[in-house]
Amino acid sequence: MSLTIDQFLKQEIDRLKRLGLYRNLKKIVGPIDTTVAIDGKEVILLSSNNYLGIATHPKLKEAAVSALREYGTGACASRLISGNMEIHEELENKTAKFKGCQSAIVFPTGYMANIGVITSLAGNGDLILSDELNHASIIDGCKLSGAEVRVYPHKNIEKLKEILSQGNASSSKGSYKRMLIVTDGVFSMDGDITPLPEILDVAREEDALVILDDAHATGVLGENGKGTAEHFGLTDENLIHMGTFSKALGSMGGYIAGSKVIIEYLRNNARPFIYSTALPPSVCASSIAAIDILEKEPSIRTRLWRNIARFRKGLTNLGYNTMESQTQIIPILIGDASLTMKFATAIFQKGVYAPGIRPPTVPEGKSRIRTSLMASHTDEQIDKVLAVFESEGRRLHII
Repeated sequence: MSLTIDQFLKQEIDRLKRLGLYRNLKKIVGPIDTTVAIDGKEVILLSSNNYLGIATHPKLKEAAVSALREYGTGACASRLISGNMEIHEELENKTAKFKGCQSAIVFPTGYMANIGVITSLAGNGDLILSDELNHASIIDGCKLSGAEVRVYPHKNIEKLKEILSQGNASSSKGSYKRMLIVTDGVFSMDGDITPLPEILDVAREEDALVILDDAHATGVLGENGKGTAEHFGLTDENLIHMGTFSKALGSMGGYIAGSKVIIEYLRNNARPFIYSTALPPSVCASSIAAIDILEKEPSIRTRLWRNIARFRKGLTNLGYNTMESQTQIIPILIGDASLTMKFATAIFQKGVYAPGIRPPTVPEGKSRIRTSLMASHTDEQIDKVLAVFESEGRRLHII
């Protein structure tokens, strides 16, 4: 007798619980700030992507409220039907100027932006090269594209070049029409930075396009917070920039920035753009305000990087393995999934929320606590976190 769908799914849920991979939602009461209330307990939040701490900034809230009063609650249609409001175009122009690109297109989410750009620019007969630690949205976009996908070892430029060279050799025989390299700028679980100069060099040599996912770099990296390319002092007209407003910029939505031709092509081919209702105008307004703050208040980024240095030094002094993180995302490698979750529970009970990350999000044996710093964390909060990590790490024999 075959199982009903409910019985089958219950078995799968029970299997996840046995493996220690079952996930629960944690309800946060109140705004996303350095301290939050989770399940009735006040804790220091050390897992938010609100890197600049501006999700609660008065200017973002005022901009959203003003737009809400002027435009109402929603666009109520896709951009290509009747949902293209003036504020959407204002945000796109603002984004293009900020990124130093000719044009930009806004998507409802960063996930949709990656799905849209990858599936539009690659298809049957094309080759995509994807870093093995790329975000799930990139992985899914590659799968949906219909292109051949080759995953190269993390940041391994020699292997990337080897695969592309083979692809070009095949291309001369009519195998590949187009080749794309897709990489995160800042990798979301390891906190390291892609070797963008070397990737662009290889791309130029092998006539490949590069899509750069700057979701975790926008607002953080570079002299002006413009992302990975600015961090390395690079300008390349052939580089396609993807990013989000939902992390350091404290709002919502994703974008692609690049040449006018690429953006025009995406407007006519990116299915997540064509078939999704446009972002609410209030959200667009808060994103515009966030870029203004980033450009006019550089001290916020200075505070973020000071906090990063303080916290990383403290963890290193305690003996934790931070996996060579270079950014605001600082993983603490533990290895065993069960021990990782015990540690996450222990620090939560002591007033710190930083989640345990387990397979399939990370490889087997690479379970970790993923921490992320905000510019608004105080020295006292960081020191308290370090004290908790010391006491609980020693109690569980992690350090």
